[in-house]
Amino acid sequence: MRSDTIKKGLERVPHRARLHATGLGRKDLERPFIGVATSFTDLIPGHIGMRDLERFIERGVCYGGGVPFFFGIPGICDGIAMGHLGMCYPLATRELIADSIESVCNAHQLDGLVCLTNCDKITPGMIMGATRLNIPTIVVTAGPMMSGRFRKRKLAFVHDSYEALARAKKGEISSEELTCLEMEACPGAGSCQGLYTANTMACLVETMGMSLPGCGTALAVSAKKRRISQASGERICELVKKQIKPRDIITVKSLENAIRVDMALGGSSNTVLHLTAIAHEAGIKLNLKKFDDISKDTPHITLLEPAGSHYMEDLEFSGGIPAVLKRLKAKLNNVATLSGRKIYDIADSAEIVDDEVIRPFNRAYHQEGGIAVLYGNLAPNGCVVKQSAVSPKMMKFTGKARVFNREEEAMKVILDQDVHPGEVLVIRYEGPSGGPGMREMLAPTSAIVGMGLAESVALITDGRFSGGTSGPCLGHVSPEAAAKGPIAILKDGDIISIDIPNRKLEVKLTKAQIEKRFKNWKPVEPKIKTGYLARYSRMVSSADKGAVLQ
Repeated sequence: MRSDTIKKGLERVPHRARLHATGLGRKDLERPFIGVATSFTDLIPGHIGMRDLERFIERGVCYGGGVPFFFGIPGICDGIAMGHLGMCYPLATRELIADSIESVCNAHQLDGLVCLTNCDKITPGMIMGATRLNIPTIVVTAGPMMSGRFRKRKLAFVHDSYEALARAKKGEISSEELTCLEMEACPGAGSCQGLYTANTMACLVETMGMSLPGCGTALAVSAKKRRISQASGERICELVKKQIKPRDIITVKSLENAIRVDMALGGSSNTVLHLTAIAHEAGIKLNLKKFDDISKDTPHITLLEPAGSHYMEDLEFSGGIPAVLKRLKAKLNNVATLSGRKIYDIADSAEIVDDEVIRPFNRAYHQEGGIAVLYGNLAPNGCVVKQSAVSPKMMKFTGKARVFNREEEAMKVILDQDVHPGEVLVIRYEGPSGGPGMREMLAPTSAIVGMGLAESVALITDGRFSGGTSGPCLGHVSPEAAAKGPIAILKDGDIISIDIPNRKLEVKLTKAQIEKRFKNWKPVEPKIKTGYLARYSRMVSSADKGAVLQ
């Protein structure tokens, strides 16, 4: 066993003494050492239920013949970090999480790893670290939150809090109703109820085969999630015995499956960043073109929040990811999963309970997948839009630029109701390096929707968008402004053309005009000059490369 490095031989007497100090007996030294990386925290709704799941993972590891060792992983709630300096940190902590996984597991020579995770950057960070290590690993995502309730209406975090504040600003809802929405939109433990980044990633982890079937959509408060947690604890011991490792599971073909399911679900645009980064750790080249090619060949068959009125609980009760795999079987690669079953077997044994939640191809919500990648003189290296959440009216749009160098500047203008139909809001210097940390723009996009401007105003940024974003919002513009991308030289009044069907993002300027503007261009001063974010800013790659550290 790998852990023999720290527990076998005369020279390891001091090491064994330390291990015995933790309460281990002599027999424990003959068993595989299983690390359980847990991101439990009281700060994140998606993680507050993990103490319960830890017990079941521990039970499973012990049943499987291993010795569990729990260690903590930092977590940030994007919803709480949103709209202020805090949002510079979540994407940056993805790299800290990967480094933490590598550091703890290598320092203690653990034989296997269970990743107990749930939210936006934490899940990909753990998988990146595990893939880099390449020791047997299984992932347990802690599960989605149940929908809230207001009278007879279901509630979701994004729609009923971020968009509600704009509606309150317009006087459409009372302060009493707003207070009720605050209290009821998030009724308890779990990741946000729609197909936002956390839940999209959970679904894709299951699709890639890195968690057990059913894990991605099993609800946070369910007995099913407890059973999956225990089964995962048992399974990791088998994976250690058989030496099945992440790079045996995360391959070109399993990543293609993950992208395919992402497009069929209409998932978060952030998955482009995360799948690219995971591929990087696996030594696989994955470019934006692959996402767009698969999207063009994948019908969009679910319409979950924020694009539609279904919730993660509806997807779970309609058969979950196995049912989605059943629908997509003919387009999927029949690869192995760490459950010991292949994708086709999982698909064949699934049942599609509700044809409206998981539609057949002939009744797909859209004939193309959820994400489109656009190129042009404003985004030479590409940009990303969640096209499944854009109305048909806004699939092509031309408007005048309104340029801001920070999210807060744009937010003030939106809430002051100083945004007009026909405008394209440009928020720049919010990329991986310029942000730093590539802040999500959920607040301005939700405010635009709440103001009733989703079909008359567009937004582009070198930052990124929450999985909860809807409307014509184009993010990940690459190169970013801080890297001398063309978005840096835009001025108020420039004419911007967005053409999603033809994958074009253009500013009506000639090449010579753009070059002339760059002669007088000076980058803005770095927003943060000390600490981790300053180092991150200097080392991070562009969005089209997954925003990984170089």
